[in-house]
Amino acid sequence: MARCTAPVRGHSSAAAAAACPACRYRSSGYGGRSYSDYSYPSHTSFGGGSGGRSGSGGSSSARPRWSRAGSSVSYTVAQVQALTPIRRTFENRATLPDLRDVFLCHAWDDRQGAAKELHDLLVARGVSVWFSEKDVLLGLPLMRAIDKGLANSKIGLVLVTPALLRRLPQEGIADKELSALLARDQLVPVVHNTTYEALRDVSPLLGSRSGLSTAEESMAEIAAKLAELVSLNLSE
Repeated sequence: MARCTAPVRGHSSAAAAAACPACRYRSSGYGGRSYSDYSYPSHTSFGGGSGGRSGSGGSSSARPRWSRAGSSVSYTVAQVQALTPIRRTFENRATLPDLRDVFLCHAWDDRQGAAKELHDLLVARGVSVWFSEKDVLLGLPLMRAIDKGLANSKIGLVLVTPALLRRLPQEGIADKELSALLARDQLVPVVHNTTYEALRDVSPLLGSRSGLSTAEESMAEIAAKLAELVSLNLSE
């Protein structure tokens, strides 16, 4: 079987993909993504960084097409590759009325800690967030409220913490939320105070999804990326 040369040579152009024995016959671009979705500067390199999951990607950098001109938010190549299909899902759902920008999935233990911090940072940047602490009203059945929140959000975030990893094997509410979001390109994992390796030990399916990590950047920087991801006030 032909092996893809991207980890060594990179596929920063259609010509590079055409030279790859594994990808030369793919008409839609490397990994099913169009080259117009993101651009690479001349110093781009592939490899390194968290096993390719959250993607520090060494010194590599890229500019996604949804990033506004003059934006100070910087991305690694791996982050752009991970977020591009999520952006497409967001755009497809953006015309639907009365949807929240994001659904925030988190462990119950994190509701007053890391989950609230991420929620507050996103809201401060103008992102509308479905968050159980404020959206599940007293007396309303929890699962019904969650189902409604999932259906009425454009994309989902899952805050992966040690608390979430402890609860996932119990197949609780968080597990049901994740199953719904994993069924389509709608989910961005945000790993906090743990690792992708630990996540894969508990949930190989969720661990196979690329995302963002506070081991590589602050929660505020992650919120800035997510806010830009779900912004439509851009010239694309």
